[in-house]
Amino acid sequence: MVNPSPILNNCPACGAVSWKQVFDVIDHSISNEQFRLYECDQCTLRITANAPGSEEIGRYYQSSAYISHSNTRKGLVNQLYQGVRKITLSQKNKLIRSHYGEGIGNLLDFGSGAGAFVSYMQKNNWKVTGIEPAENARAIAKNEYGIELLDLAGFYTLPAGQFDVITLWHVLEHVHALNETIQQLRRLLKPTGRIYIAVPNYTSLDAAYFGRYWAAYDVPRHLYHFSPPAMRQLIGKNQLKVHAVKPMWFDSFYVSILSTQYQGGRVDYINSLWQGVRSTIRTLQDKERASSLIYEIGY
Repeated sequence: MVNPSPILNNCPACGAVSWKQVFDVIDHSISNEQFRLYECDQCTLRITANAPGSEEIGRYYQSSAYISHSNTRKGLVNQLYQGVRKITLSQKNKLIRSHYGEGIGNLLDFGSGAGAFVSYMQKNNWKVTGIEPAENARAIAKNEYGIELLDLAGFYTLPAGQFDVITLWHVLEHVHALNETIQQLRRLLKPTGRIYIAVPNYTSLDAAYFGRYWAAYDVPRHLYHFSPPAMRQLIGKNQLKVHAVKPMWFDSFYVSILSTQYQGGRVDYINSLWQGVRSTIRTLQDKERASSLIYEIGY
């Protein structure tokens, strides 16, 4: 039995205190610091040990290379990201409407980044509230989209039971107060509402291929690394249920592009494409092996 961190003793998903070491991962994006991953023996949730606390982690987001906060269009990789995002925004809207139908309701987007999804859904006639802890990202959302996003304090002052839909697009892995956040999301959700949580899936084929160089580990910004069993355990612990699991088809390609750069010092587009194809074929056989998964959650 190993206790990997003086801060985190019990697994936040299942409460166990038995951890196994996985490997060390370098922050290739910003600091070049190294962080160790551990995995819970019981539910398979992985954690980034000794990650910076909520007061210190801000500096690990302060880079124009961090696209969800900077909205940069510099470089081929970021241009590809921006192009694919136009498609994925439409896909997210269709996914939400597959449950909610053609009606218009109240939507909460937690972790809005620079505001692209909030803006898109507002244009599709949803009443949208966006939460973004990072001040610089809120400023970009205001300048580029004219959107006023709330900070984290505003999240905890929202009235209960008012949202038909709550979304977290690659956000939960960044959250320090994991169970507290999910409990607040549960409090804000209408009884018939849905929460959509997208997270990287370290049990994917591309994650297995790249190992410690898999870009979706993204330490130390990603505090937690989810498997489908760990996510179900976490959601059930918080009196909610996973109703469906959907793959995010483009993520294996984008993650593979970054991973080849981390692994070899430059982007290998041919290998990136091949690994994306391999991972996609595996996902066609088993959707829960996708590079990233969307969990549809409700009561």
